[in-house]
Amino acid sequence: MNTASASRAERSPAIPASRRVVDAPTRVVHWVLALSFIGAYLSGDSERWRLLHVSLGYTILGLVIHRVLWGLIGPRHTRLSAWAAKLRGTPDFLRSLRSGKPNPSAAQNLLNTLFAILILGFALIASISGYAVYEELGGDWLEELHELSSDGMLVMVLGHLLLIVTSSLLRRQNLAARMFSGRLPGRGPDLIKRNHGALAALILAVVLGFWFVQLLAPA
Repeated sequence: MNTASASRAERSPAIPASRRVVDAPTRVVHWVLALSFIGAYLSGDSERWRLLHVSLGYTILGLVIHRVLWGLIGPRHTRLSAWAAKLRGTPDFLRSLRSGKPNPSAAQNLLNTLFAILILGFALIASISGYAVYEELGGDWLEELHELSSDGMLVMVLGHLLLIVTSSLLRRQNLAARMFSGRLPGRGPDLIKRNHGALAALILAVVLGFWFVQLLAPA
C-alpha cells in the first residue's frame, strides 16, 4: 500500500503548499491606495487635472479611514493591535543590533510596520490638508503642510518598496506576491481564516462608482 501510494505521488504533479496571509479587502485597499497616490502626486501641480487630483485625494482619505476601522474590527493579523505588538519588539531588535546579531525577519517585520503606519499617517495629513486648501479654509501654511506630507508619503512608499525588494532578495522569496494572491508558499495554517471577498468587491465598486460620478458622469 505504501509503495503504491508513493508511486502515485511520484506520478502526480507537485502542488506547492501555501497559506493565506493577507485578506482580500486589505489587498484591494493596498493597490487602490497605491494607484490613487501615484495619480494624485503626478497631478498635483496641474490645473488641468485638478479635479482628478482632488477626487483621488478624497479616495485616499476614504481608504485610510477604512484601514483604521478594519484595524479595529478586521481579522486578528490586520488589527492595529498586531502592529502595536510588533512595535513592542523594537527594544529587543535594537539590543540585537548592538550585539551584532540582528534577526533579518524581525527587522523586516518591524520596518514594514513602521512604513505602513507612516504611510497612513502622511496620507491622512495630506488628504485632510488638501481638502482644506481646496476649500480655501486656511493660509499658505496649509498648502505647505499638504506638499510636505505628500513628499513624506512618497519617501515612505519608496522606503517600503526598497524594503520589500531587499527582503525578497535576501530570503529568496517574492514577498510582494502576497499582495496579489494573498498567499505565501509554505506549509502551515492560514493566518487569515476568511478571505472576505464580498467586502473587497464592495470596496472596489464604491471606489469605481465614486470615480465615475466625479470624473465621467455628465454634469
